[in-house]
Amino acid sequence: MGDAVGTSPAQFEGIEQPGLSVRALLPDDGWDERWDGIVVDDEMKARLLSFGLFCLTRRSSVSWVRFPVHGLALLAGPPGTGKTTLAHGLANRIARTLVDHGLAENALFGVVDPHAFPSEFLGESQRTVARLFAETLPDLAARGLPLIVLLDEVEALAVNRSRASFETNPVDVHRATNAVLTGVDHVAAEHDNVLLIATTNEEREIDQAFLSRVDLREQFELPQPAAIEAMLVDTLAEIGVRVDGQAGRLAAVAERCASHSLDARQVRKLVLRAIVSNGPELALAPDRIDVDHLWEVVE
Repeated sequence: MGDAVGTSPAQFEGIEQPGLSVRALLPDDGWDERWDGIVVDDEMKARLLSFGLFCLTRRSSVSWVRFPVHGLALLAGPPGTGKTTLAHGLANRIARTLVDHGLAENALFGVVDPHAFPSEFLGESQRTVARLFAETLPDLAARGLPLIVLLDEVEALAVNRSRASFETNPVDVHRATNAVLTGVDHVAAEHDNVLLIATTNEEREIDQAFLSRVDLREQFELPQPAAIEAMLVDTLAEIGVRVDGQAGRLAAVAERCASHSLDARQVRKLVLRAIVSNGPELALAPDRIDVDHLWEVVE
């Protein structure tokens, strides 16, 4: 199935899907690297996986009053730290685990992209968001499969009403955010086969009422030297380069990257920068790159 961007599996047919920019049927072998290739704390990955499995298998058996679980996780942190990619990978890993345990045949996955809504966000988009949570997601959930929904850049949907700009209409801000809050509550209460994963680069821009509904919050940070070294080894391996015998030098490169506050995306792009900064010969034979090339291009 690959990336599934722009495709619509049969399970999505017959349902209007405004705002859903990615639709996929999982698990998909092609998505495994979205989980395995993101270098974060293993304990964080374990918590996220366990949370998803609990919500999709056990949430229906607990009291909404005594044990209020919305089925909502938040991945917060700077841009370029792997939040969105890991969310895709998490959905795939959850689906695979459910299938392997005989708990589901497949899982549906959709991404709510705030940029897919009408440009007049605080007008028509309010109604579109309301339809998303009141109609689209419930209709998909009614198909009977686990439904995992990524709310990417959620700060654009659940706008912090206390920080709303005076350039916007405060009444519209309240109404748009209220639509999201009401929708999350409705989906959580009525559809226990739905898991929501939200990402944000700006947690302070998210409304406090939305944050209070979050069950599990995980903070992503800029990568530290050990993680950077692992990323570089992985990226170099992708072009057939092994760094045996250069561990000390690579560790120094990783330290230098960390001192320059490079994010995970920038770390991996460093290999490309090193290739293209050393002339056509290396571009034509990138497997000839070495750690010194990386050291020279860290900025």
